[in-house]
Amino acid sequence: MHTPRIVSLINLSMQLTGFHHLTAISSDIRNNRRFYTDALGMRLVKRSVNQDDVKAYHLFYADSVGTPGTDLTFFDWKVPRDIRGSNTIVQTGLRVDGEESLLWWKERLEGLGVKHGEIHLRDHRAILEFEDAEGMRLAFVDDKEVGNISVPFAESSVPAEHQIHGLGCIMLSVQELKATDAILLQVMRFRAVRTYTREAANGAKAHQVHVYEMNKGGAGSELHVAVQPDVKTGHAGAGGVHHVAFRTPNIEEYDAWAQRLVQFRLPTSGPVDRFWFKSLYFREPSGILFEIATDGPGFSVDESEDSLGQKIVLPPFLEPRREEIVAGLKVLD
Repeated sequence: MHTPRIVSLINLSMQLTGFHHLTAISSDIRNNRRFYTDALGMRLVKRSVNQDDVKAYHLFYADSVGTPGTDLTFFDWKVPRDIRGSNTIVQTGLRVDGEESLLWWKERLEGLGVKHGEIHLRDHRAILEFEDAEGMRLAFVDDKEVGNISVPFAESSVPAEHQIHGLGCIMLSVQELKATDAILLQVMRFRAVRTYTREAANGAKAHQVHVYEMNKGGAGSELHVAVQPDVKTGHAGAGGVHHVAFRTPNIEEYDAWAQRLVQFRLPTSGPVDRFWFKSLYFREPSGILFEIATDGPGFSVDESEDSLGQKIVLPPFLEPRREEIVAGLKVLD
């Protein structure tokens, strides 16, 4: 059992450093893998199972080495489509290198027959909104201001200069802001930096979006919270998002976050060891699932960088059940 160490002064300075990963749901995992690796050029860096539901794949797409902050992951669940609405994560941003890349991606999406909008400015950044085949709402975001800190994948179908940098500008929708704002500012130590108006499609009302940032800021550290009191609560399903995870750099700060959430009397999962990183789960007041995850030890702890994602990998506590687990999984390739 993991026992949090005593943490004192670290509580005064610790900061979440950005997004760690975002996990969504697919009911068509074979085509999901094809889309995110072939169409979007991401690397499948970990081929594993949901540790709480071993009948389901858990696939991790990222840059060449699985750098924290570049991970987009999916649970393989045969469930109905996502019911869109408020109190959910409504859009996942993927950072690319400037408007030239946005134009390249627009042409690529058109060639692949992928549903997309037009390149436009939102909150001072150029974006290109699109959806995967299951309706997951995505957006390429101009990240020229920060630059590429990810590691290009040499075998990608996408040229290195246009590959995805990582996650950024994740958007939530809530019906009421006050309680969520308190958690972000007082507990998680985000900063409220600005607001903007987002025009809605299909006759829906325009709404205010409040932007919060972590650490040094930038698209890779921004949570956009849309306030939509007239929108009914959505329900997660295929094409929807399960949770978003935020980075903490080491086990000391991870322990401090566990203690901090207890101090604020927030119900949590308690520390969870996912083997490739350690996790801590809790829900913000509108019900959206958040996770705090450590940067390490990383995906290379049990595979070489050259062979990431090529075979089914299980954490040590599931290895004794390998034969049973693998027999229950469909062929992915």
